Amino acid sequence: MPVDTLFKALADPTRLRIARLLGTMELAVGELAQALGQSQPRVSRHVGILCDAGLAERRREGSWVFLRSTGGSDNANPVMEALDQLLAIAERENAEFAQICDSDRRKLAAIREAREDTAESYFARHASDWDDLRALHSSDAQVEGRLAKALSDAPLGAVLDIGTGTGRMAEFFAKDADHIVAVDKNLEMLRVARAKLQHLPAAQIELVQGDFSDLPFGDAGFDTVLFHQVLHFAQDPALPLSEAARVTRMGGRIAIVDFASHDREELRSRHQHARLGFTDEQMRDLLNSAGFAAQDPIALDGGELIVKIWLGQRCETLPERNPNTPDPNTST
Repeated sequence: MPVDTLFKALADPTRLRIARLLGTMELAVGELAQALGQSQPRVSRHVGILCDAGLAERRREGSWVFLRSTGGSDNANPVMEALDQLLAIAERENAEFAQICDSDRRKLAAIREAREDTAESYFARHASDWDDLRALHSSDAQVEGRLAKALSDAPLGAVLDIGTGTGRMAEFFAKDADHIVAVDKNLEMLRVARAKLQHLPAAQIELVQGDFSDLPFGDAGFDTVLFHQVLHFAQDPALPLSEAARVTRMGGRIAIVDFASHDREELRSRHQHARLGFTDEQMRDLLNSAGFAAQDPIALDGGELIVKIWLGQRCETLPERNPNTPDPNTST
């Protein structure tokens, strides 16, 4: 990036305000316009200049475009990190700039509140369905405690939460992870997760729209991959597990929380479950075929549906599949 392009991008008070806001949280273009009190087309032009200079990055979710700073993550832009520090100093030393930044941040409160209202509305519409399903299995607290214990023998590092849903797992592991990327295909669920996770530092959490069978990430970028009550939605579980293996570093870990094989057929129609749980043999073969060395499963009793935690470690040589077990691509 030419130096003159970089400094031209910074030579505008509005763009400095945008950089300061994006250091606080990820924002949609419309939300930025609301915080700045400017028109969306004008803000979009400023955003384009910052993105072209490598100081911000866009991500489209349906009809919305979200912006985040390029500083503060594992692949942080050192120029943006230096700019964050410079703007923090400027805010401490310049009363006028500090007043502007304080006013901008106060407007973020209304944005946070709007996100929370959207999340509450979603929960209100689906609460009864979720309550009915939760009543059939172990409590969330029990599952989370066992999962955390199972993963406590090594650092989490960079975490990918596949099918994040409401962001519960991302929030639970945020304090122990270096960085968390939470991905979900459903736009409405991402709105819910964004509201739930907006209290976390912008550099700590990243939300991405994507399909678990075609993850929008490069190879070997994560140390820990989570599937929490997600894999039963896959018509062919081998596809998302293959993608999970692709983005997991050698020696990295995968943790799958899902139901043991069951016969509650109504979950197909009421909750869109494509698979009625998994046997240990099926999951072992799925993990091994994807490139993970499967470990002993953990069972959590406490309801009609048994929750299992299946763990695996990314390995260079694929373990041989047990010929006496069914093909995991065809068994239900």
